[in-house]
Parts: sequence; C-alpha cells; structure tokens
Amino acid sequence: MVSELRLFVEPEFHPAAQHYLSVLQGRGVAVQLEVIDKLSARFLRLNPELALCVDQAGLWLCAHGMKMQPDWRAEVPRLKRASLKSEMIARACNLAEKPKLIDATAGLGHDSLLMAHLGAQVTLLERHPILFTLLEDSKKNAAQDAFLSPVVARIDLIFADSADYLSQQAVQHQSVDVVYLDPMFPQRDQHQQAIKKQAQVKKQMQLLHLLLPEDGSMDLGDALLGLARQVAKRVVVKRPRLAVYLAEQAPNHQWQGDACRFDAYFQELLEA
Repeated sequence: MVSELRLFVEPEFHPAAQHYLSVLQGRGVAVQLEVIDKLSARFLRLNPELALCVDQAGLWLCAHGMKMQPDWRAEVPRLKRASLKSEMIARACNLAEKPKLIDATAGLGHDSLLMAHLGAQVTLLERHPILFTLLEDSKKNAAQDAFLSPVVARIDLIFADSADYLSQQAVQHQSVDVVYLDPMFPQRDQHQQAIKKQAQVKKQMQLLHLLLPEDGSMDLGDALLGLARQVAKRVVVKRPRLAVYLAEQAPNHQWQGDACRFDAYFQELLEA
C-alpha cells in the first residue's frame, strides 16, 4: 500500500481528477482529493510535500515546487533524429532485427519509446501503481499524436512486478529476444560503496526518486539479471560508464559511450 497522497485540482478539471482518483484507489493508492482555486507555481512551492495534481495536460507528480509527468510527446525531436546507426542502444539490443523485447525497468518509458520507434515490439513493465498510472496516461496522450501513434502501438504496458513477470515467463517456458534493464539506482552498489552518486539529477528524476525510495536490492537490478537470462536470448543492461557489473557478472560484450555503457549477456554463450 502506498502512503496517502493529496491530489490537487482546480474546479475546471474536477471530473478528470475523479477519474484518476478512482483508478489509483483501485490500484491500492490512498488518495485525498483537494479542490483548490489555482494550481500555480506559487501554490506548489507552498505545498512542497510529494503529491499529485491534475490540469489540462493530465496527471502530474509534484513536490518542492516542481511537477513531472513522463511526457512522451516531448521525445519526438529525439526520435526524429534517431537511427539504427546513430543509437548505441540500437546496436546493443539488435533493434535492426525488430526484436520482441521486455523492458523490465520502465522508469519514464523514454528508452522503450525509442526502441519501439526503431522497430522493437516492447513489453514495458512497471510495478509502482502511481508511476504505472503516469505512464498509462502518457501512452494514451501519445496515441493521439500522428507521429507517435504507430510507435506506442508497439508498446504493451503491463502493471506487474518485473521479478514476478520474468519468473512466470520462465516457468511457462516463454522466451523473448531481449530483456532490457536500466536499474533505478545504478550509482549505489552493495559491495563497492566508493561509487559516488551524481551531483545533480534532472527534475524528472528528482521527483521519481522521491516516489521510488532506494529501499532494496530489487531496485538495484541485481536480482533481475538472473531471471532475465532465463527467458531472453540477449540481456542488455544500461550502466553508468564506470559502474561495477550488475550482480557482479561480467558481460559477454560491451558498448561504451561517454556517460554510460551497455553490457550484454548472450544466452547462446551461456549454453555453449
């Protein structure tokens, strides 16, 4: 159960807020709806605790005078510049083959959006009810965009715990081409505490970290790697460039960038 959050809304958008209230409560989130005169930047600064709000753009997460939603429409310029040759993630995930891919660490969904744009059929998993609802809203809005509509049609958004989902796939002997992992807290390592956190993260990630506190090894992704290797021909892990290997397992191949790298684990090499 998620702790109770306030949901702020102006009278004009009260019907939409009632919809979100019903959806979130159905997903186990305790929400208190508060109708206010004006949802302004000043109001958000005066109410700095983690909360939700609704306006003409839909549902937002807000705190400390900021608000955030996974705005997939804002990714359109990046998608239009992207190509199989220019994107390192495309080479790492072999997107030229239009793979069936599971993104087991949804985040804001931007990597899934890019991979779907470049041809992947993506199953996007998210276990947190609030983040899932934000992603669901973003996908719905993106589907109304002429450019994004065929892209999001290749994304199947599923409300599930990734470990449970991957375990079920393994039990049922289901397989996919790729499982993609981008752990929420890659800077912290249980065995090498010398790895430093980034000095500053973007506004979206600041709010996401407030919503998803660093509270367990699952959020580090270590426990997911073994499960992913049971169901995928290729597991690709996105890491900060100097971070230790996930679960202390050396990959079969790496793609190195300036700020991050992609570690790949191949099933055929495991079975050799």
